[in-house]
Amino acid sequence: MAQEFKNPDEEVVLGDEIDHVRLITLNRPRQLNVISSKVVTLLAEYLEKWEKDDNAKMVIIKGGGRAFSAGGDLKMFYDGRKSKDSCLEVVYRMYWLCYHIHTYMKPQVALVHGISMGGGASLMVPTKFSVVTEKTVFATPEASIGFHTDCGFSYMLSHLPGYLGEYLALTGARLNGKELVVAGLATHFVPSEMLPELEKRLISLNSGDKNAMRSAIEEFSINVQIEEESVLSKQSIINECFSKDSVEEIIKSIEAEASKEGNAWIGAVLKGLKRSSPTGLKITLRSIREGRKQTLAECLKKEFRLTINTLRMTISGDVYEGIRALTIDKDNAPKWDPSSLDKVDSDKVDLVFQPFEQGMEELQIPGKEECRWDGKYENSVWKMVDEPN
Repeated sequence: MAQEFKNPDEEVVLGDEIDHVRLITLNRPRQLNVISSKVVTLLAEYLEKWEKDDNAKMVIIKGGGRAFSAGGDLKMFYDGRKSKDSCLEVVYRMYWLCYHIHTYMKPQVALVHGISMGGGASLMVPTKFSVVTEKTVFATPEASIGFHTDCGFSYMLSHLPGYLGEYLALTGARLNGKELVVAGLATHFVPSEMLPELEKRLISLNSGDKNAMRSAIEEFSINVQIEEESVLSKQSIINECFSKDSVEEIIKSIEAEASKEGNAWIGAVLKGLKRSSPTGLKITLRSIREGRKQTLAECLKKEFRLTINTLRMTISGDVYEGIRALTIDKDNAPKWDPSSLDKVDSDKVDLVFQPFEQGMEELQIPGKEECRWDGKYENSVWKMVDEPN
């Protein structure tokens, strides 16, 4: 008999215990399973409890409805803008949760059907097995609204082959399920109609045997390849453009490529970059570049600092303007300040990366424990050319 733990106020997260299997269901489908303070708290509580439970052998994470997780609750941040420390606790908890998922001692399977964006995708990519479908949509669009690529993605994206990480972080480009497997951000592609049967099969294993789990998933999965129209087939252009040292140089390189025959696809990329927050783009590029040489713990500590300084409007209020334009007024006409890349002061960008002033606590997580995210791209079918040293 499954034992279900219920929140009496709102069942935003369901936790089931089925013999040796533990099942987490994100249960806010009408809100696209957005990550709220309550969701973070419940996820952390379940994972911490089950990691200590000798009877728990496998954890399955899935989204209720047609979304896996659409990321952080932007309205929560917007409503808390006048009290800039009001979101401190939930941000702290979220980064701890990200670290915990990366370093979890028991095998996890993410069944990802639907939207998986931003912070929500941090529940997918680090798991031992991440199963996606033809309905899965992934993106990290934070830079476009004046924020930065967070929740461990300055680590995960920077460790992708070539300069795919910079491309995804700066453009917020969407990848479908097959592309996620090809790029190495997911492990298996399973047609959506087979996902319920896969879930039953995994539960029937009633163990944490990774080989048995892999074999079960492979029974339902299909092989994928790069499709001609996929952006992943443009690997040499991505490397050429997004390897540049600055956002300005990246845009200049994209403009040069866009003028060449057969490169019409890159026009949309250029348009999106020019529409994004100049401050968000510069902070994001620097964070990804630093992530190439940082550990997971170092990336999360840096991202926590960037998040708090951004919410405190240390150098710009673009994040609130971006949220306003996207989700509050929905006019899609943000007024960035500064309004262009050349007006973004490099010295001011340095400020958001600096340690907090005395009395403000940095993110405290272990720095020496080995990250258990094994760099899925290393076994992917896609290899970028001209990879950086």
